[in-house]
Amino acid sequence: MPTQRRPLRSGEGRGRALGGVNSQTKEAAVEFITNLVNLVNGVVWGPPMLVAILGTGLFLMLRLKFMPLAKIGHGFKLMWQGRKKGDESSGEISPFQALMTCLAATVGTGNIAGVATAIFLGGPGALFWMWCTALVGMATKYCEVVLAVHYRETDDRQEHVGGPMYAIKNGLGAKWLWLGTAFAIFGGLAGFGIGNMVQVNSMAHALTDTFGVPSWVTGVVAMIFVGLVILGGIKRIGKVAASLVPTMAIAYVAAAIVVLVVHAEAIPAAFSLIFTHAFSPVSAAGGFAGAAVMAAIRFGVARGIFSNEAGLGTAGIAQAAGTTTSAVRSGMIGMLGTFIDTLIICSLTGLAIITSGVWTSGVSGAGLSAAAFEAGMPGFGGALLSIALVVFAFTTILGWSYYGEKCWEFLVGTKAIMPFRIIWVLAVPFGAVAQLDFAWLLADTLNGLMALPNLLSLLLLSPIVVKLTRDHFSNP
Repeated sequence: MPTQRRPLRSGEGRGRALGGVNSQTKEAAVEFITNLVNLVNGVVWGPPMLVAILGTGLFLMLRLKFMPLAKIGHGFKLMWQGRKKGDESSGEISPFQALMTCLAATVGTGNIAGVATAIFLGGPGALFWMWCTALVGMATKYCEVVLAVHYRETDDRQEHVGGPMYAIKNGLGAKWLWLGTAFAIFGGLAGFGIGNMVQVNSMAHALTDTFGVPSWVTGVVAMIFVGLVILGGIKRIGKVAASLVPTMAIAYVAAAIVVLVVHAEAIPAAFSLIFTHAFSPVSAAGGFAGAAVMAAIRFGVARGIFSNEAGLGTAGIAQAAGTTTSAVRSGMIGMLGTFIDTLIICSLTGLAIITSGVWTSGVSGAGLSAAAFEAGMPGFGGALLSIALVVFAFTTILGWSYYGEKCWEFLVGTKAIMPFRIIWVLAVPFGAVAQLDFAWLLADTLNGLMALPNLLSLLLLSPIVVKLTRDHFSNP
């Protein structure tokens, strides 16, 4: 028997029709915005930007006469000495804690998922271009930190604040203030995506896939721990980072070395693949679709920058809070972040993926890294990598919370600090359960846009860095 339809009330049919039109309009608007952001993202992370970042790093390395590479050993010595806090009137945390805060923000999903994605899309040669990015990136990060410390200020809470926005304001003058404001806006917004929700989303997926933990549980627990740390400010963040980052980095490096020992006979062939395919195409093999040289360069450089953030200007924000009377010494400690992050941790991840042979499996992202660890340590390698991903992502949330806080403080003043911290903590559980495809795309775009004002200021203020460096080493 056919169902009888209820007679439509006056205007109801029109309402339904309008509702359908409104729904279609909303979908069209969302699609338009998504396509627009995709277009901007393609420009931001396209060849011109990658050339600009690499070119700026090479220019600075040449201007510094390769000092960052020549003084790596001295930098590690300063880092070890920097474990002591020093005069509190010159900063809030020790230089070592400042470096660990920087590493907390950079050693994250980029070291696990980012490296795997670069190899999946660009082949083994992508790892070579990650190394190139890191080598010139040491000069970039050195200059970022030197300028951040040299031009830092003391806010109305008597805490030291610095970063590209302050370097632009105090180094380039009032007419360039708009450029510092642009950096602060990009950083203040990007942090919620790339430094918060994307990270906790990765944590939630790793724990769900490996241990069956519901995403909402991960979100709530992460929110509690993040709140306990960041509501205490940079001093508490620095203490937690100084304890957690070295421990997790050493444990991860040890696990990666175990994988390489298991596949020791494949290491020479792995290096051959890396150097060969950095300059020649790699053909399809197994689940690997093949890649041109341009893909190796693009994804190697882009994922390298995503991992170590050299060129984005964030490192100087944390280093400006360190107890120091020398911008150059702070710069030499700060540049080690790029060395440790990419040349050590990312290299070991990449070599583990290549030597184990899983790079041709067709798996991408964190799953590819997990497969490599599982191949080297059957039964628990994948679970170990999931735990590492969770800890890495957690510390990234802590480090980026400070970056975002200082961006908003620059824009609004110290009155923004506590509201920002509360909003940051509340965003954590949302990120654990939400679909973040668009949020990730937007945050990635804003993250790249941070590089534009930072790179321009580095080029314009490079004579100051050279002078400070020359004066430091001529009058030790």
